[in-house]
Amino acid sequence: MSINQSALLAQLQVWGSELGFSQIGIAPVDLRDAEPGLLAWLALGHHGEMSYMARHGLTRARPAELVPGTLSVITARMDYLPQEHASGSSDRLDSEMQRLQQPMQAVVSVYARGRDYHKVMRQRLQQLADKLQAYAGTMGFRVFTDSAPVLEAELAVRSGLGWRGKHTLVLHRDAGSFFFLGEIFVDIALAPTPTETSIAALAAPVSASALRRPSLGLTDWMRGDVSPT
Repeated sequence: MSINQSALLAQLQVWGSELGFSQIGIAPVDLRDAEPGLLAWLALGHHGEMSYMARHGLTRARPAELVPGTLSVITARMDYLPQEHASGSSDRLDSEMQRLQQPMQAVVSVYARGRDYHKVMRQRLQQLADKLQAYAGTMGFRVFTDSAPVLEAELAVRSGLGWRGKHTLVLHRDAGSFFFLGEIFVDIALAPTPTETSIAALAAPVSASALRRPSLGLTDWMRGDVSPT
């Protein structure tokens, strides 16, 4: 079956939005140039006591070895920081930062306040894959979200979901790093979506003085609301 790539991508984005995803991308499966960095990271022991990181080795950078036949990876971003606070304030980030200034108050991470994101993401990724299969015909696929040896951040960057920050997390201009990532490995060839390299190239270093200002959140800088110097 011949697939109209642009029409399929548009349809994936519509379905993704209906399922609650903030962004859908498509990544290539050739991650060979990420392998040296992964090996160096492991050699330096940065994985700590997470022995499974070393056990899986380069499988993490080789999607077609993890799931034989994989030709493309559909990536998904789901934001978890509400844009509006329960009080009606539009700046949820400021509200969360204020909580951190109260040392006698326990604070649960924002991402952990709702349902288990693994279950939510997996169910919705499965629904997205089912819709794709009904549209494109029988295909092999497998969904993942932080549950298998997958270079999620690398795939996210290569599919245009954001760029890699100095703190190693994936950053998005509007969502910061407040989002979950998920993937669908598929055995059909899809055209990769554009990356955000142009945005990354424009990102200026954040000065130490800016980071010391308590009223300044990194997301403010990433949105361009304040000067990084």
